[in-house]
Amino acid sequence: MSGSLPPRERVASFAVLGLTAFTTTRDAGSFGFTDDAPVREVNERWLGLVRATGGRLASAHQVHGTKIVTHAAGWDGWLRIDSADGHVTAHHDTAMVISIADCVPVFMGHPNGASALLHAGWRGVAGGILEGGIRALKAMGCQPSELVVHLGPSICGACYEVGPDVYAQLMRRTIDHPATVDLRALLADQARIAGVKQVEVSACCTRCHNDRFYSHRAGDSARQVAVIAPSA
Repeated sequence: MSGSLPPRERVASFAVLGLTAFTTTRDAGSFGFTDDAPVREVNERWLGLVRATGGRLASAHQVHGTKIVTHAAGWDGWLRIDSADGHVTAHHDTAMVISIADCVPVFMGHPNGASALLHAGWRGVAGGILEGGIRALKAMGCQPSELVVHLGPSICGACYEVGPDVYAQLMRRTIDHPATVDLRALLADQARIAGVKQVEVSACCTRCHNDRFYSHRAGDSARQVAVIAPSA
C-alpha cells in the first residue's frame, strides 16, 4: 500500500491470506459517477484508491451479469473493463474493485494469494456468478475446499422484497405475490455445494445500516466500493 485507505468495513479473515479486503462506508464518500456527487470529487476518490492499493487497480462497467475477467500481470494504473461483474487474479500485486449499493460483494481468497471479487445482484445469483468465480480460481490451481469466501455488506433477507418473477428465478418455485429473498443465504448455499468450507457472511445490511452504507432501496443514488488488494 502506498497511501491512506478510505473509511471502510474490513474483512479480517483475508489478512492471513496476504490480502486486504474491505467495503467503503458513507464516511468515504460516493464512488458513483451517476449520482449528484461532483465528478471531480469522485475522480479524486478513485485516483486516491489507485494510489492506496499499490498503483494497479482493476474495475469494470457493471451490467448485473455473470462475466468474470481474469487479470494478468504487465500493466499499471487504473484499468476499467467494459461490461463485466467479476474479477479474478493470481497476482499478488493486482487490486480489484466493484461498486455496490445493495448487491452482494463476494470476496474470494486462497492461501497462495489468488483472489476474486464479484458483484452479485439477483441476476448474478440466479445466473451462477459465484460458481463462475470458483471455476476461474480452480483453473489457477485453487481447490474450492481451500478458499475463503466472504459475503460483504448488502441488503439483508428481511429488507429485500422481489416480485413473483424474480422470486421464481432465485428460489425455483412459483408464488403469486411479492416476497423477501436472502441473496447472501443463497450464495452461501451455492458456495458450500461447490465445496467451499469457510464461508462468512457480514452482519451489515446496507438498508438496515443506512447510516453507514449507501442503499439503492433506501433511495440513495451514491455508491460504495468493495476492494481486494495485496497487503502492505
